[in-house]
Amino acid sequence: MVGEKDLAKLLASMSPILLADEYVFCSVPGQYGDYQTLSPLATFRETEGLTLVLTKAAAIAGGLAFESVFKGITLTVHSSLDAVGLTAAVAHKLSQKGISANVIAAYYHDHIFVQTEKAALAIEALNEFAV
Repeated sequence: MVGEKDLAKLLASMSPILLADEYVFCSVPGQYGDYQTLSPLATFRETEGLTLVLTKAAAIAGGLAFESVFKGITLTVHSSLDAVGLTAAVAHKLSQKGISANVIAAYYHDHIFVQTEKAALAIEALNEFAV
């Protein structure tokens, strides 16, 4: 199945869902294998260290420091990695409501991490695209 590229269709059918857990971003030294027991949702290697996106509970259990707590939102539409404008449109919509958008694009879906206290407002804002 090929992902959708048409921005209007993507926005109208994104059907965002709020994930149950709270997530944090941590920067740690070492390799992925050093932290795989914490079951990170995502990782990214940067010059400064390994970024882990993991549940708040896992970070606390692992003794890892973090600054902010986020809720995850999955856009359930199958978006193509070649689609143009989805991230920009979502970030713009959320910025109008004072919500930061930390976006991770995976193969099938885009995932947005927003401040926990603004998650309901973020879902409401994203659902405005379907109107």
